[in-house]
Amino acid sequence: MRFDVIAMGRLGVDLYPQAVNVPLAQVDTFGRYLGGTAANVAVAAARHGRRVALISRTGADPFGDYLHTALREFAVDDRWVTPVPDLPTPITFCEMFPPDDFPIYFYRYPKAPDLQIRAEELDLAAIAEARLLWLTGTGLSAEPSRAAHLAALAARGRAAHTVLDLDYRPTLWPDRAEAREVLGPALKAATVAVGNREECEVAVGERDPDAAAEALLAAGVQIAIVKQGPDGVLARTASERVVVPPVQVEVVNGLGAGDAFGGALCHGLLAGWSLVDTIRFANAAGAIVAGRIACSSDMPSTEEVAALAGRAATDG
Repeated sequence: MRFDVIAMGRLGVDLYPQAVNVPLAQVDTFGRYLGGTAANVAVAAARHGRRVALISRTGADPFGDYLHTALREFAVDDRWVTPVPDLPTPITFCEMFPPDDFPIYFYRYPKAPDLQIRAEELDLAAIAEARLLWLTGTGLSAEPSRAAHLAALAARGRAAHTVLDLDYRPTLWPDRAEAREVLGPALKAATVAVGNREECEVAVGERDPDAAAEALLAAGVQIAIVKQGPDGVLARTASERVVVPPVQVEVVNGLGAGDAFGGALCHGLLAGWSLVDTIRFANAAGAIVAGRIACSSDMPSTEEVAALAGRAATDG
């Protein structure tokens, strides 16, 4: 079986409050959802009809069982999601103070199972054959996951589409200097890079969107995508520059927007759309999820995204 998308990396349980503008210490009702950047991107891509698999690990516990069930319900192949007997499945909490304050709390102790992905366990033939591979910077933050991610990149041989989501989470790295040192070789092996301004600054030392995109292209990728928050999204290739303005929505929880963007980006790349159409579609997907509480279970359908992207293009 050749997969359209193989995503690799973070997987866990999101326990998100069912109340907005309430401090976590005062919340007494939570919703349980599948979470983790790689897993959410996999779910989002599957919502667009793509054949998707996830490479990750869980604890050998009831939360791990739940994640397997959820992945299958979302039509994500879980054959490469395996248990780690001595580590608990990670849990993530958040607070929601829209429009732009969403503190997140990771419980990945003593170490997250998804950082125990091992190179010798990878199906490198399937990774090489996939139409798109999606990796995250978090997966490069510690061994043995770092070596596994680099092995996956090597197996691709810079085949299109090999996407590196910079996904820089300060609490999951020893320091910014190590993150930059490790992300450099990964960028040389990728063909697409995605990140916000802070993530770009960590990876290539540039925060200005155009300078960051230029540095990402110089690092080796063919498409550089810089998310600019209220200023929209900048995408650049060696010969093209696209800026897509933000889609106006009533924000509830911004934490899942980037993953919805990612799944929609996978869909557009695989469909062979123009760069502007791809970014416009991905931007609309992110806006939809920003207006909802959950991440995975609130990923939109292709029809929902296309309708909003069309309206945004007309309004713009």
